[in-house]
Amino acid sequence: MPTDAAEWFQRLVDTVHTLRAPGGCPWDRKQTFATLRAFVLEEAYEVLDALDRGDLDALEGEIGDFVFEGVLLAELAAEGGHFSIADSLKLIVEKLIRRHPHVFGEGAPAETAEEVLGRWEAVKARERAEAGDEKTTLSGLAPHLPALLTAHEIGTRAAAVGFDWARPDDVVSKIEEEVAELRGALSQGGLTDGRAEEEMGDLLFAIANLSRKIGIEPESALRRANAKFTARFNEVERRFRAHGLRLQDVGLDAMEEEWARVKEPPSGQTAP
Repeated sequence: MPTDAAEWFQRLVDTVHTLRAPGGCPWDRKQTFATLRAFVLEEAYEVLDALDRGDLDALEGEIGDFVFEGVLLAELAAEGGHFSIADSLKLIVEKLIRRHPHVFGEGAPAETAEEVLGRWEAVKARERAEAGDEKTTLSGLAPHLPALLTAHEIGTRAAAVGFDWARPDDVVSKIEEEVAELRGALSQGGLTDGRAEEEMGDLLFAIANLSRKIGIEPESALRRANAKFTARFNEVERRFRAHGLRLQDVGLDAMEEEWARVKEPPSGQTAP
């Protein structure tokens, strides 16, 4: 049996090739670039879920599933005469070496992650210039990223070239400013002319940048908040159902009282 990553990776490539070959698996042979999009996204979110839960046993398997999707996409490309998985691996290795001169080249050692980001953007800008590419710092953002992650990435790229708030408190002040502007738009009929939507977008963008500034990935933080709310709300509903009551019949005051009880931590602990 294979004992190292190279051997197992080749086994995966060979297995995928067999699945796609004549006489292979009908399901795998049926797949196209279009049909695989949903599976790539699903596997990415399953990796994120394992990370969020800190479940390394699950992560072990999810990484394999995620790599499989990449190999399967490359197999389809190879069948069409476009490129192979080896070509993709060559490109990423060359890119990593090229964009880390402080590790693999003559560049001075980098002291901080922020310094690395700045150098990374500088190398990319030089590559674009050498190729005659007029793309900007914010070009090439994946269009299907969740909007919250896109806002985080925009802020990260802008910060890498020096366009950023100096301190997290400055972003908090910006959030307070955006809240005031949203409140003003709502009081002036902004729901009908689009102003409230615009101000809400500005507020969410500022919140995403505060998250970036303090080192919190906002999509994961929001997923955790969603899960926490869902668990508590389900418990509120379960408690009312245990007494033969439906939520829509008990009223807001009763739900809020039960919500407060659900939030109460076990004895000796402090509520989050």
